Amino acid sequence: MPASQFVYLASQSPRRRQLLEQLGVRYELLLADDSEDAEALEVVLPGEAPRAYVQRVTLLKLDAALSRMARRGLPLAPVLCSDTTVALGKTILGKPDDAKHAAQILGALSGQTHRVLTSVAMGCATKTASKTGKPPKIAQALSVSNVRFATLTRAQIQAYVASGEPMGKAGAYAVQGRAAAYIEHISGSYSGIMGLPMFETAQLLREFGFKA
Repeated sequence: MPASQFVYLASQSPRRRQLLEQLGVRYELLLADDSEDAEALEVVLPGEAPRAYVQRVTLLKLDAALSRMARRGLPLAPVLCSDTTVALGKTILGKPDDAKHAAQILGALSGQTHRVLTSVAMGCATKTASKTGKPPKIAQALSVSNVRFATLTRAQIQAYVASGEPMGKAGAYAVQGRAAAYIEHISGSYSGIMGLPMFETAQLLREFGFKA
């Protein structure tokens, strides 16, 4: 049996909440407050490879969430964090800044196969560890999928951008949304592309004593 009956989910994504619910695991949200600069954690370092980037950012998010739990004096429980990035070759395609940027990203993905990398990390600080100063138990997993877009016309890109769906999404699209009409082929984890790979997440949960 796990020491806790629930996990903290440190994510604002409704898709990640939905996927975690599919695993039948009780969770509580552990979101950043106004004093935290969450976007600063996602800055890409010069020359950083997509795999290294997404794993580093996920661990930064986990560390921030564990500190948040301690600072708020919340009951101790494992914390789950995840981060997704889209890469075209070695180029990281993050969230679009505006509609024009979203159209540029979609134009780059048009007719191409890109990678979607989602890193998941869990960490748990115990009362014993907090007293002795030991680091929390941390485990991490990575899901990498390939996605091929059909060749998009300018009108299709403009219509999709106008829908508003690309905003706030890595790679300027949501696989579970309207963009599905333009995806020719997927190799890998559909849930990973959505933002929380079920297989890898279940493995981490079991490592922390949950049945998943």
